[in-house]
Amino acid sequence: MTPVLFDLDGTLIDSLGGITEAANATLAEWDVAPIGPDLTVGFVGRGEKVFVQRMIAATALPEGEEAAILPRFVEHYKIAARNTPLMPGARAALDRLHAQGVALGLVTNKPRAPLGPTLEAAGLTQDFQVVLAGDDLPRRKPDPDPIFEAMRVLGAERCLYVGDSDIDAETALAAGQPFVLYTEGIRTVPVEDIPHTEKFSDFADLDAIIARIDEGWSAGRVGL
Repeated sequence: MTPVLFDLDGTLIDSLGGITEAANATLAEWDVAPIGPDLTVGFVGRGEKVFVQRMIAATALPEGEEAAILPRFVEHYKIAARNTPLMPGARAALDRLHAQGVALGLVTNKPRAPLGPTLEAAGLTQDFQVVLAGDDLPRRKPDPDPIFEAMRVLGAERCLYVGDSDIDAETALAAGQPFVLYTEGIRTVPVEDIPHTEKFSDFADLDAIIARIDEGWSAGRVGL
């Protein structure tokens, strides 16, 4: 079967609460008022550096202290990540894919430092044959290099990518691989504006989607 690569935040884990917690712990160190998830949702998706840049632009954090703020945010996020829950049905879906012998990979923009505690707390440390963090390669999503590297490690000529955002869709498109959109994740772009091969809101439906994409490969009709 076609290998399946997953995004992490907003796809397999419900991380917005932890991200907001880390942001507010960082803001408190600079005596800046806390913010809510309705604001932090607009900061996510392109890694920790862009997150902090956007947080500085949207709050009273001093613009000239990005180099000091960034490591503090990452440190707070390492702590908050330990309480990150899985998305409903994600654990069962991974177990089913394992039972079917599907090769699984993780391609995320989350930096390596908080990624380890997150995977351990969520019980995901043994699920993937390849795990690529946002700072493992010179370029991160939406550049296609992380997907290409995951495919290389898996020895795969093709894959499908499961994610929840426009950035994930852009990554899959750049890599020339089909994209499966999880509609219950973290995004600021409407679902109808995100290109996708298939979409789902319930992880119970993922198996059938993968089977249809496998059939499509055979018929030569898979693509974004």
